[in-house]
Formats: sequence, C-alpha cells, structure tokens
Amino acid sequence: MLVGFILLGGVFSTFLLFGLLMIVKGMGPAAAQAYLAELASNPASAPTGWYELMALQAVNHLGTFLIPSLVYWYTIERRTWDQFSVRPVSAVAGLSLVVLIVIAFMPFDGLIIEWNQGVHLPSTLAPLEEWIRDKEKELEGVTKYLTTFSSAGQLLIAMLVIAVIPAIGEETLFRGILQRNLTYWSNNVHVGIWVAAALFSAIHVQFLGFFPRMLLGALFGYLYVWSGSLWVPILAHLVNNGFTVLMVYLYQQKVVTMDIESTEAVPLLGSLVSGAITAGLLYYFKLTNQNQVTREPER
Repeated sequence: MLVGFILLGGVFSTFLLFGLLMIVKGMGPAAAQAYLAELASNPASAPTGWYELMALQAVNHLGTFLIPSLVYWYTIERRTWDQFSVRPVSAVAGLSLVVLIVIAFMPFDGLIIEWNQGVHLPSTLAPLEEWIRDKEKELEGVTKYLTTFSSAGQLLIAMLVIAVIPAIGEETLFRGILQRNLTYWSNNVHVGIWVAAALFSAIHVQFLGFFPRMLLGALFGYLYVWSGSLWVPILAHLVNNGFTVLMVYLYQQKVVTMDIESTEAVPLLGSLVSGAITAGLLYYFKLTNQNQVTREPER
C-alpha cells in the first residue's frame, strides 16, 4: 500500500506540474511535456529556469515522499503524527549535540564519498558503469545550477526546497514508517536501521554516492532510535542539507574560503579524527537518552 501511494503521488504531482504549465504558460499537453524535459536537462535555457526547476523539485518531493507517507500513516495504519515519536522533542536530552554530530560527520563522510567514486564495476559491466558515470555528471550539472545563487532570496528558496522539505518528507517515510516497520518485522533494531538506510540511499539513484548516503541514513536512524522523536532525524537531515547550501552561498559571496563542493582528496587524518569525534558525540548522545526512551518501536 505504501509503495502504491508513492507511485500514485508521483503520477499526481507530474499531472499537477503539467496542469500548472498549461495554465500559466498557455501550453498544450505535448508542449508542456517537451518544456519539462528541456527544463530538467537544460534549465539555463529558460529565463526563469532556476525558479521553475525549484518549484518542480518542491512539488515532486511533496508528491512523492511527504504526502503519500502521511496518507498511508493516517488511513492505512490509522495513526497520528504524534505516534511517530515515543516522547516529545522537548524531552530529548542533548538536542544541541545533533547539530555538532552532523557537522562533525561531514569530513569522514567525504572520505567515504571519495572512496565510493573510485569503485569500479567488473569489466563485463563496463557499459553500465559508463552509463552510471554519465548520469552522475548530468546530475552534477543540474545540482551546480540549482546551488548557484544570485541573491539572498534564492538562498531562502533553496533552504526550503533542498533542506526543509526533504528533511520532513524523507525522514517521515524512511525513518518514521519504513525503519519502524522493518524493526518490528525483523525484531532487530539494527536491521531496521540499515535496511531503511540502504533504501534511503538507493531511492536517490546516485550509485557513486550510495555508501556515504547509506551511512548518513544510518546516522539518522540511530538518532531516531536513541532520541525517541522523529523531529531529531528531521533536524539532523535539515542541518546536513542546510549547512551545505549555506556554505556554498557563503563561498560564492567570498565570505568563506572553503569550497564545500570541492572534489579534492579529503585528508585521511582529518577524516579519521572526524569519524572519532562523531562516534564520541553519538555515544554521549545515546548515554544521555538511553534511560528515557523505550527500545522497541511503538505498534
């Protein structure tokens, strides 16, 4: 049922986009389809392409992740938003640590990104690997376009579309629903966390970043389990995306000299220190919360 709702949500969001184009720009169905295809592949071709592509991203994400998840949660499982959490976020100890944990994790995750990009498929699958790398380059181009800001207003829109909406929608689906149910079915919290994290990474269809994104999903999963509140992984996800967007903007404005999008090799020592600090902060976060959260997900 959940998969069905997600597929229907994707279809309805696409029709909504077609409808908006037909109304706003006076296009027919075929012209709207061609325009969307051109916008996705070459957004700079349209004078207002940046804003239109951001709107497309927002509608598509809401229609694919958040709305189907909530419809499933309320109608099939017959639950409410409060039941995503076993306790309120105000009762979470060390909530400010979540921000530090996510930022501290970034250099270590960068090392995993570098390693993952260097992984090669067997020679018999060389055509598949070439296709994957070509698609990754195309996606990098679109991402670069969307994270090139000409004003503070664009930064605020990007924060909403790239940080806030995905944080709420993806964490509701992958941690709030999938991780909870996978944990219940397997009777193993670690299985629930890692399978949900693998699905979280796979859904982004970025195979050269599969493992670092899976680690990030697992990080969100453990924060959910140890805190007992869905708002904690939502906060962590928001910080991860929002901090990156903010640093890109500050670099473009020449406020900072560090290019967070740089593909230069991550220093090994710094990455290992990052991993150790992250592990220490996570352990402390777990200790401060373990006596206040039930171990099994509520059913």
